Amino acid sequence: MNFLEILVLLARGAGYTVLVTLACSATGLAVGLAVAMLRRLRLPGVLPLLDVFTYVFRGIPVLVLLFMVYFGLPGIGLKVPPLIAMVLSLGLIAGAYLAEVFRGALDSVDATEILAAEAMGLSRLQVLRLIELPQMLRFAVPGMVNEFTTVLKYSPFAYTVGLPEITKQAMTLTATTQRGIEIYLAVGVMYFAIFRILLVGVRWLERHYRVPGMVPA
Repeated sequence: MNFLEILVLLARGAGYTVLVTLACSATGLAVGLAVAMLRRLRLPGVLPLLDVFTYVFRGIPVLVLLFMVYFGLPGIGLKVPPLIAMVLSLGLIAGAYLAEVFRGALDSVDATEILAAEAMGLSRLQVLRLIELPQMLRFAVPGMVNEFTTVLKYSPFAYTVGLPEITKQAMTLTATTQRGIEIYLAVGVMYFAIFRILLVGVRWLERHYRVPGMVPA
């Protein structure tokens, strides 16, 4: 078995790796946006709950939360499929981090624009939806890129709950061939390739949504 054949065998798990990454990233994006918008609306009694959410989920290790969801919840009668367990653990943690990214991006929106919109009679929700949110997403692109890259790096944890992604395939191959160095080198090559493909898409988003006048880093 040569290096190319190893890559072909590992490619069977690439689809699961991409699926886990996209599902957890989408969940994190949705959760982060929801938390940031609720915080911006300043609803009574909600801010402390949002602060607790971001504080707790930013402090829990991904693997610990994954085991709590996948192995712990069946103890109270809730059996969670492997992919959903990944989404609930890695997705929520990513959402907590993205909520902080979005909070910083919202603070970058020019306050005079918000004041002008309110003076025109727009409601708080309209100001958030029409003025703040579009600009916030543009300011937040670099932070979002960083968090989505982190999600990709945590995706190998999926093998611990039985998803046959790249790492799981690598462990199976290593056990049968005893060629760990070549196999895990191939794993690194595949993750780097996925990262580069992701980066190309992200660079396009950065160019497309870049705030006029801002020089890219």
